[in-house]
Amino acid sequence: MSTVVRATAIRINARTGIVIAMAGFLGVVAFFWPFLVAPGKFGSNYAPPLIFGVLLVIVLCVVVSEIAEGGINSKALAMLGVLSAVNAAIRPLGAGTAGIETVFFILVLAGRVYGPGFGFTLGCTSLFASALITGGVGPWMPYQMFGCAFVGMLAGFLPRASGRLEVGLLAVYGSLSGYLFGFLLNLSFWPFSLDPNSSIAYLPGLPFTEQFQRYLAFDLATSLGWDTGRAVTNFLCVCLAGPAVLTVFRRAARKARFQAPVRFPARAAAEEKGAGTGTAAARSS
Repeated sequence: MSTVVRATAIRINARTGIVIAMAGFLGVVAFFWPFLVAPGKFGSNYAPPLIFGVLLVIVLCVVVSEIAEGGINSKALAMLGVLSAVNAAIRPLGAGTAGIETVFFILVLAGRVYGPGFGFTLGCTSLFASALITGGVGPWMPYQMFGCAFVGMLAGFLPRASGRLEVGLLAVYGSLSGYLFGFLLNLSFWPFSLDPNSSIAYLPGLPFTEQFQRYLAFDLATSLGWDTGRAVTNFLCVCLAGPAVLTVFRRAARKARFQAPVRFPARAAAEEKGAGTGTAAARSS
C-alpha cells in the first residue's frame, strides 16, 4: 500500500476560484442552452452554440491564465507539458472507435495526484494539443476541452483513500465520467442533428420536462453504446495501469516539490557570500 501524496502542483487562490466558478456557470449554460434559452432570442438556431463556443474559448483562456498567475512554476509547467504531449499522443490510439477513448484515465490520475487546478488545466491543454495533431479543430473543440477540464478537476476533489480502495474509487469515477462526458457533448449538437419531426429531436418551445425526456431518449438511442465503451475503457485502464501510474506520479511529485521555492546554486552562493561579507564588515566596524 503506497502512501497517499497530495501534491498541489497549481495553487488556486480565491480570485482563481471565483473565475473557475464563473467558467463553470458559463459551461452549464453553454451545454444546457436548449433547456434554458427561449426560441428566437438569438435570431437563428445556429447562433447560440457558436456564441457559446467563442465564449468558452475566451473563458478557458482566462481561467488558465488566472491559474498560471496564481502559482504555476517551471516544474509544474514542465509536468503539464509532458502529460499534455502524452495524452495528445495516445488519444489517436483509440480514435473514439466504439467509444474507446484513451485520454481520460491520465486526466483522472493526474487530477487525483496533482490537484484540481492541474487537472483542469491538463484537460484543456491535452484536448487542444490533440486537436492540433489530429486535425480535430472545430466548433466542438471548446466543448470537448471544457468537458475534459472538469473531468480532471473533479478527480482532484475525490475523498481520500489509499491502496485498492483508491484504485476502485478512481475506476468508478472514470466510468461515471465517461457517461457524463458523452451526455454533455451530445447536448452541443443535439438541436441540429435530427429531423424536427422526429420524436427524439429538439423542439423549441416545449416545456422543460418534455424537452428533457426527448433528450434522454436521444442520448440512449444514439450514444449509450459509445459512452459504455468509454466507461469500460476508463475502468479497465485505471484498474490495470492505475497503481503503477499513481506510483510514478507520486514519486515525481516528491522529487519535484512543486510548492518549494526554486533557488539556483550560483545565486544562492552569491547571496550567502554577500551576507557573510556584510557580517564581517559589521564586526570590523
